[in-house]
Amino acid sequence: MPNRIAVMGSLNMDYVVQVERLPAPGETISGFNFQTIPGGKGANQACAAARLAASSRVSMLGRVGRDASGDQLKANLAAAGADVSHVAGTHGQATGVALIWVEASGQNSIVIAAGANAALS
Repeated sequence: MPNRIAVMGSLNMDYVVQVERLPAPGETISGFNFQTIPGGKGANQACAAARLAASSRVSMLGRVGRDASGDQLKANLAAAGADVSHVAGTHGQATGVALIWVEASGQNSIVIAAGANAALS
């Protein structure tokens, strides 16, 4: 019987942009290398566990919106080998997002909009 690993946590669509530096209040700057990446602390851990523990059954428990981002997050988890049958689609709430600015130094700043993650109980 395989080991079972359950991960409960956030699933976010990460919107990442590289910047030379963070803008000052009221300032607009240009960024580069914009990426949309499936993420969230819980989802990242479930993907890593599924890839590293191929002989174990890894299940993700969480909430996403019933939207394209939620579908993409679930597909990403499934492609890594995680069971997504406990990732619930939530009516009336969008999938959580993380807005991430990565400075040239490698430091980042993140703003989270929890969205459907807030409905996890």
